[in-house]
Amino acid sequence: MTAEERRNLRAFQDYVIKILDPTYILSYMSPWFKDGYSGLYEAIESWDFQTIERLEEYRSLLKRLQPEFKTTVNPKDILPEVSKCLISQECEEIMQVCSNKGLMAGAEKMVECFLRSDKENWPKTLKLALDKEESKFSELWTVDKGAKNIDVKVLEDDEMETSDIQIFYKEESECQNLSQNSCPSSEVSHIYTPVKPRNYQLELALPAKEGKNTIICAPTGCGKTFVSLLICEHHLKKFPQGQKGKVVFFAVQLPVYEQQKSVFSNYFERLGYKVAGVSGATSENVSVKQIVENNDIIILTPQILVNSLKNGTIPSLSVFTLMIFDECHNTGKHHPYNMIMFNYLDQKLGGSSDPLPQVIGLTASVGIGDAKSTAEAVEYICRLCASLDTSVIATVKDNLEELEEVVYKPQKFFRKVESRTTDGFKCIISQLMRETESLAKSIFDEIGTITLEGISQIRNREFGTQKYEQWIVTVQKACTVFQLPDKDEESRICKALFLYTSHLRKYNDALIINEHARMKDALDYLKDFFTNVRAAGFDEIEQDLTRRFEEKLQKLESVSMDPSNENPKLKDLCFILQEEYHLNPESRTILFVKTRALVDALKKWIEENSELSFLKPGILTGRGKTNQNTGMTLPAQKCALDAFRTNGDKKILIATSVADEGIDIAECNLVILYEYVGNVIKMIQTRGRGRARGSKCFLLTSNAVVIEKEKINIYKEKMMNDSISMLQTWNEAVFKEKVLQIQIQEKVIRDSQGKVEPVPDKENKKLLCRKCKAFACYTVDIRVVEECHYTVVGDAFRKCFVSKLHPKPKSFGYFEKRAKIFCARPNCSHDWGIHVKYKIFEIPVIKIESFVVEDIATGAQKLYAKWKDFHFEKIPFDAKEMPK
Repeated sequence: MTAEERRNLRAFQDYVIKILDPTYILSYMSPWFKDGYSGLYEAIESWDFQTIERLEEYRSLLKRLQPEFKTTVNPKDILPEVSKCLISQECEEIMQVCSNKGLMAGAEKMVECFLRSDKENWPKTLKLALDKEESKFSELWTVDKGAKNIDVKVLEDDEMETSDIQIFYKEESECQNLSQNSCPSSEVSHIYTPVKPRNYQLELALPAKEGKNTIICAPTGCGKTFVSLLICEHHLKKFPQGQKGKVVFFAVQLPVYEQQKSVFSNYFERLGYKVAGVSGATSENVSVKQIVENNDIIILTPQILVNSLKNGTIPSLSVFTLMIFDECHNTGKHHPYNMIMFNYLDQKLGGSSDPLPQVIGLTASVGIGDAKSTAEAVEYICRLCASLDTSVIATVKDNLEELEEVVYKPQKFFRKVESRTTDGFKCIISQLMRETESLAKSIFDEIGTITLEGISQIRNREFGTQKYEQWIVTVQKACTVFQLPDKDEESRICKALFLYTSHLRKYNDALIINEHARMKDALDYLKDFFTNVRAAGFDEIEQDLTRRFEEKLQKLESVSMDPSNENPKLKDLCFILQEEYHLNPESRTILFVKTRALVDALKKWIEENSELSFLKPGILTGRGKTNQNTGMTLPAQKCALDAFRTNGDKKILIATSVADEGIDIAECNLVILYEYVGNVIKMIQTRGRGRARGSKCFLLTSNAVVIEKEKINIYKEKMMNDSISMLQTWNEAVFKEKVLQIQIQEKVIRDSQGKVEPVPDKENKKLLCRKCKAFACYTVDIRVVEECHYTVVGDAFRKCFVSKLHPKPKSFGYFEKRAKIFCARPNCSHDWGIHVKYKIFEIPVIKIESFVVEDIATGAQKLYAKWKDFHFEKIPFDAKEMPK
């Protein structure tokens, strides 16, 4: 920067301070911060701040009107229209504040963002958005008539949008030890600084740089992503003039995909390479073929490539010169990684002359499966190498001291605690469950036969266990295909059994929460459930079950409020946290639990505990749906990670298994596994979240079997390391031959099983509501839209369902989601799918898991979890069939 530019910057420093949020632009830095603050960038380029100065009157007006804005504007309604004037991270933060603190807090956050916006058209855009929503605030917000026209950008809702919130891999930074506070954590997590690779990283990269297919096995936190950047850069630079490399990097989980896309973009775009990504969340809106053709490095979730190879969008793996598999230990069975490698191995063993890409796998643990001895472990690892066509396992051997300086293996502690000696809550809920079971059994007694296998064993199953949950699922599936000659009677019985088992499942969930958290949380869970039951159909059975629960409610309230019923596990957890934060107030903790319900319960417990509320817990759960509960959206996951990384006040993150693999989480010095144990791979990865020097890992459980299982995992880890060391002594040619023989054997098995495409069953069949068995439609009326969505043509089907406005309407591709559809039979209201606008057509889109399929000729009934498993004649959607 010249002396004149420095003077100019000082002269206009007020504008820079007012507009820039440093946490958003640290990752770009000048001159790249135009990506977020283009107006300020242009002003500094020309040293002309007139455009920004003209916004001053609107800022003043908005400040004055802020109280009115806060109480009259719904930020969620106008955000899609105004997002163009904000940076994407601000949009996500507004949504997050709306969700966590309410609409008024979200409106306040939106005002704060507008006051910082340097986009000259934001006042006009805001006016247009307010007019469109017919907001009362629009009358107060007057904008200069001469302002430029705005292109209103339609923003998809938070589930579909790919965000620009950066989740950076920090391990490359020279400042790696958070506990030593040698540099601010916010800088570590947001700035990418090219650094000299460490010797152990060069050691890990060496076989791959020599062109060998390699599995890189190294601890979490040592910078494997940085190693993959070094390999990738070396690979791309080695091509002679006129030739180019093409790299594909696979990440299974969406948060990891987003993180790695950011890392690779930041590293390689400065070197002139093009980087792009496609995930399940974005694949409908982009051309995979064009992304692959037009970029040097492509980040993919693996299913995208599986689909593209299957439909011919990508003709063969020969289009790539290097494939990198993150968390490569997943390569097995029907995992997408294995599907990709089947394609690779078919090409390799089929005598094709087309070149194959180099293969690199990254993992903290290759695992040993069910191996009971080192010999079995060696065989297991050889099979993983065969699946990935690798004959080298790279580990750190020559630079172990340097690695141990960087990666701190936390001390492991096992804490066995006692469960409650008496449990009044469990007694009451168990009685309600026995009553509900009796009601379910009486349905069968009514028809004089025990039609469900195992119904007589119902009382041998223990309430409040995973085993009981599995039993409920089995019974529910059997109930849905139960048949009687009298179809009305069949419908009544199936619906009754559906309701009884659904209530049993909720009671079972509550007992699991009660076992590991507070009675109060378990009771709140049930109260929420019964509130929702009242708000829906609320037929006679539901009224009876609700009455039974409410009769016990006062007693349940009484036991849950009794201090003597406090969970001993929570006392111990509280003690561990208090002790650690007394020793080190700057501690950072990840608390792993098994279920989302426990995440929510423990968050409430910490927030309501005066001794722990200072921890300000954040949460991180998966994206999928379970029992009708939606998981965290991708932007919400990223906001949670970002807040934990950069906000010193948030000292604990409560997470399910989504956080144990691959995601770059701020260095922690305390990892607590709360009744949480998996296999050896999971153990190594959860432990690897504790990266700070002197970190600790506690396993807290009331079950001695859990501790024993973790000790077995520690033994298995040693067996794995011994097996890897043994394989590294093998002659490489011998290793290659062993891998080849396994590949040939596996291909013979694969080919013998064959991939016979099932012949579509052309017989017309019925779809019946899975809950009440009401007739819905015939398969002959089903049409396939865009290869994966299923609609029903004809007016008859429209009389079979009712619709309600969708709580989260959104657009994706040619689809605009507008409403949810439900079974129209009185007192059923079973969820059948959604109603959408597809191009110019209004159509229902149904989900097969909501129905029972009945063979018209035989009356046999069958359930399908996915459309792909239902082999009926699938007729493509044709606009000509739609009414004019």
